[in-house]
Amino acid sequence: MQEFELKYGCNPNQKPAKIYMADGSELPIAILNGRPGYINFLDAFNSWQLVKELKEATGMTCATSFKHVSPTSAALGRPLSPELKKACFVDDVEGLDDSPLACAYARARGTDRMSSFGDWIALSDVCDTTTARLIQREVSDGVIAPGYTDEALAILKTKRKGNYNIVQIDPAYVPAPQEVKQVYGVTFEQGRNNFRIDNALLSNMVTENKDLTQEDRLNLLVALITLKYTQSNSVCYAVDGQAIGVGAGQQSRIHCTRLAGNKADLWHLRQHPQVLNLPFLPTVGRPERDNTIDVYLSEDYEDVIAEGNWQKYFTEQPKPFPRAQQRAYLASLKGVAVGSDAFFPFPDNIERAAKSGVTVIAQPGGSVRDDLVIECCNQHNMVMAFTGMRLFHH
Repeated sequence: MQEFELKYGCNPNQKPAKIYMADGSELPIAILNGRPGYINFLDAFNSWQLVKELKEATGMTCATSFKHVSPTSAALGRPLSPELKKACFVDDVEGLDDSPLACAYARARGTDRMSSFGDWIALSDVCDTTTARLIQREVSDGVIAPGYTDEALAILKTKRKGNYNIVQIDPAYVPAPQEVKQVYGVTFEQGRNNFRIDNALLSNMVTENKDLTQEDRLNLLVALITLKYTQSNSVCYAVDGQAIGVGAGQQSRIHCTRLAGNKADLWHLRQHPQVLNLPFLPTVGRPERDNTIDVYLSEDYEDVIAEGNWQKYFTEQPKPFPRAQQRAYLASLKGVAVGSDAFFPFPDNIERAAKSGVTVIAQPGGSVRDDLVIECCNQHNMVMAFTGMRLFHH
């Protein structure tokens, strides 16, 4: 297949639309089911690059959940704790612990479930039956992977009345070294971002504390590789081999840090016993539970637990989860990593990260206020590495 005609571009009025290889060669994909659109393919190719690079850097199976050309999360295929399984709504999935790929997607999808609603999925390895069954029950636009078992493919083909988008990519495909695109009729050309992110990138530790564990390094790699394929400006929080908060596409660095930090906080709070034990009615589905939990943890919590409201969602009226109690719980957390796609210009980013349990940071460095940022890290006994490499992605 040398080209594929699309229904339309980003919007229905943008016609005609297609994807093709400029040199006339065949596309490196096979469309096994459905008819992916323009935005689907943007998500597919960006997400595939992320999982391909993350597996190369860590040697571990991984997955990502994409929405509007940015990852909501990326995760390695580690087993989930009982609490995390429950928080991700996968505690009923049979065989989950036996499939690293399913564990990776359960983590990626479960990190920011509201943002992942209707996601595009990328898998680093051949999709197995357990992963397919997990995908089958979520609202999703499509998936890209290097292959599918026969049973997994049959399961996925039942989604969306048989129209679910399933793409297979050639894992050996290597893109051209130069990238070309047009904006307003003007052609842009640049070298593809082939910069390799690995442990060597974390060698320049500029803080007094230089105790960077292997787990810290792994989490920083997850954060940095996630950022490489996130619309800039962007900041990523990571722990336990997964991105737990992505702040993408903000004009201000501190807004990236706050947005990602708030998402990371929600990820932690969803695993608090008070949230795990919310007495949901059996008729309340997973998407509605996501929305309800989000409101329950916000300042508008009375919208779901006040008299006359709680009866719509719960078998009994839940107790409030006050902000002071939430902050106390979050203050007890440590070991979270943060990556930034460009330098932190002010120490306010460090102060905000500290509130979410951050103890290690990787960022390019190069700000005129680097000394203030380093000093703030030292005050919090954080480890910070200067990578010397910006990771903007547009």
